[in-house]
Amino acid sequence: MSNVERTGSAEASTAEGEGRKQRSVHALEATNFFLADVQTGLGPFLAAYLTGSGWNPGRIGVALTVGGVVTVLLQTPAGAVVDRVRAKRTVLIAGTAVLAAGAVLLSVTTQPWSVYSAQVLIGGAAPFLGPTLAAITMGLVGVRLFDRQFGRNQGYNSAGNVVCALLIAGISHFFGNRAIFLTAAVLVVPTMVSVLMIRGADIDDELARGGKKAKGETTKEASVVRTILGDRTLLVFMVCAFFFHFANAAMLPQLGEMLAKGKDGTAAPFMSACIIVTQVVIMVSAALIGRFANRHGRKPLLLLGFGMLPIRALLYTLTANTAALIGIQFLDGVANAIFGVVSILVVADLTRGSGRFNLAQGALATAVGIGAALSNTFGGKLVQYFSFRASFLGLGAVAVVAVVLLWLGVPETLRSEAEAA
Repeated sequence: MSNVERTGSAEASTAEGEGRKQRSVHALEATNFFLADVQTGLGPFLAAYLTGSGWNPGRIGVALTVGGVVTVLLQTPAGAVVDRVRAKRTVLIAGTAVLAAGAVLLSVTTQPWSVYSAQVLIGGAAPFLGPTLAAITMGLVGVRLFDRQFGRNQGYNSAGNVVCALLIAGISHFFGNRAIFLTAAVLVVPTMVSVLMIRGADIDDELARGGKKAKGETTKEASVVRTILGDRTLLVFMVCAFFFHFANAAMLPQLGEMLAKGKDGTAAPFMSACIIVTQVVIMVSAALIGRFANRHGRKPLLLLGFGMLPIRALLYTLTANTAALIGIQFLDGVANAIFGVVSILVVADLTRGSGRFNLAQGALATAVGIGAALSNTFGGKLVQYFSFRASFLGLGAVAVVAVVLLWLGVPETLRSEAEAA
């Protein structure tokens, strides 16, 4: 065979391999879309379902707390497991199967044993899914293209949230709230099919866990303590993430609670409209955010996203007009799109070469979960003893603390190509 023929054959083989990998990337995007459908079906509608089944607010709060506590406790250990396990697709399939089991339990009966068991299953599966999706993304596209692809993933995730919210609105109207959870269980099937369409051979296991060497070689893992506590920048960034969600998590629920007083019929449509606005903004902007962060850095975007929170909190106190309040949700969409994409890019930057990418993701998610839980408690107490206006201003003050800490304590983490090499 001549040199020309050998060169042509090698190029054809390379092109064929890239084509197969691109199909795996498209399957990953589909997985993000359908998994968002499943999780949306299990999350925001549970309280309304239990209320319609005769549960009082106190019992509903306990049931929701059970799932939240399980999730927070497992976030960091789940990240460590994802770093160690090579069969990443198996983790996703097992996690979605557990979600389906929880959905079926909720659809069968609202007896306490069933609801609490479902919440344990759902809360226990959730911490494994996000880190695994990010790990597969890194293993498929590598460090150089991770920023852009992770942004695209978030766009598909938000598209799934929007489609599922609209689908469930129609299904619950015609068939009742119980059908919501059966729908979530059925949507597990296309999720699993999408996962299986990702070729395991296309995933570089070393890159997937934040290793710095090529496929076939092994990176020595950094210790857990060194990964989480030994990097000052990572530690400060996790504190910033804590304050971001401390400020953010209670705002929309409290807005819905404020508007629901005496207007029970309009509160649910208003909340749906707010959620859809947020998710549409994320869907449209997430891929662009990934590209911008790749070219211009992480910190300018993070400062913009964090800066949206105090402005949003202040605007909530200045108007009661429904259309204006829905419009303000645009700021929520921008803030959450930036945080959802760029926070993982920062973690990837800071753990590159450590083999602990997914562990650090789990630690970040733990900080986020604790901040969100405390946000509802803090905001609720301000409403109880003062007013909704005082609560929004208090949450806005926490957001200012987050902005200042980010500005002063977290440097730019995007490295030049020479430094990365």
